[in-house]
Amino acid sequence: MEFINIIPFNIFFIFSYLLFCGKCSSSKLPLVPALYVFGDSLFDSGNNNFLPTLAKANYYPYGVNFPGSFPTGRFTNGKTTADFIADYLGLPYPTPRVSLIKPTSLTGYNYASGSCGILPETGKFVGECLNLDEQMKMFETTVKIQLGLHFRNRTELAQYLAKSIFIFSVGNNDYINTYFGIVKTRQHYSPPQFAKLLVDSLSRKLQRLYDLGARKIVVFELGPIGCIPSIMRGLRPKGIKCDENKNKIVSLFNNELGLMLNNLSLTLQHSHFIIGRAHSLAYDAIINPAKYGLRDSSNPCCKSWLNGTFSCIPELTPCSAPDEHFFWDGYHLTEATCSVVASHCINGSDVCLPINIQQLVQA
Repeated sequence: MEFINIIPFNIFFIFSYLLFCGKCSSSKLPLVPALYVFGDSLFDSGNNNFLPTLAKANYYPYGVNFPGSFPTGRFTNGKTTADFIADYLGLPYPTPRVSLIKPTSLTGYNYASGSCGILPETGKFVGECLNLDEQMKMFETTVKIQLGLHFRNRTELAQYLAKSIFIFSVGNNDYINTYFGIVKTRQHYSPPQFAKLLVDSLSRKLQRLYDLGARKIVVFELGPIGCIPSIMRGLRPKGIKCDENKNKIVSLFNNELGLMLNNLSLTLQHSHFIIGRAHSLAYDAIINPAKYGLRDSSNPCCKSWLNGTFSCIPELTPCSAPDEHFFWDGYHLTEATCSVVASHCINGSDVCLPINIQQLVQA
């Protein structure tokens, strides 16, 4: 599924993306060899552009604040949390692995895919996407074929992978679209059972990543899904900011995730499994927006389908101050929110634990 030519695409967009992609981060010497990105639409930087799916963000106003002011396929107005981390590391933004042009990067790839999740069935109702199993297979191909041919021996390759950083944002759609969206799933699994199902599956994939050579892995929690506009549809007029029952269900996953990552760090030699505890930070920003320089933490900045609870309507002008909004569309964060999460993870002491990314670089 790496090189797909199913959807007609604007050639100007392709060459614009290639032109700006090399200018998208700082020119300082990189702190690590590469950054590899996995997950869903919070991190997708253009993989879904070339997949037959309705889950796309390759049109205005998406990307209106991205360098070059054009839509890359990111589900936000500008940079994602992964982009800000790449900036800090001094690396180019990881290239989307699905492409019309065979990518040949040694500084990392982005395998994240909008609408997909940990479970294979998640997101398929809107078309094709790369679930986490498929992302792992693509990374394995990258290691065994592309990187295997570049490095002179296994020792060099192992050192490269051990020093690189791997980041994940996944599981959101397993709740939004699968658990909360499909009655049959809720009938088969209690909230604790579903959380355990997801975390056990994710654990196996992270161990596979470790077996391929990864040693520095950051996995972000699920955010306060009960607060997103698409979930809160119909409840806003009652003055309720969040569906706290859904937030409690999601927190079961986050609790299991923390235990699992700690266990992997203890059992897998020379590994660093970092949890990105973004849930409480994001929730605080939604409840107390002024504390983070935000004015609106309930409504999307772009004009969205279904009364502001879905994706952006193409070609309509968004709000004039996206930096004052928490949400960009009915599901996703603005660049401003992504920047807050990234900065806390890079050099703070409250999000990425037990060590932040600044410390992880030196580990």
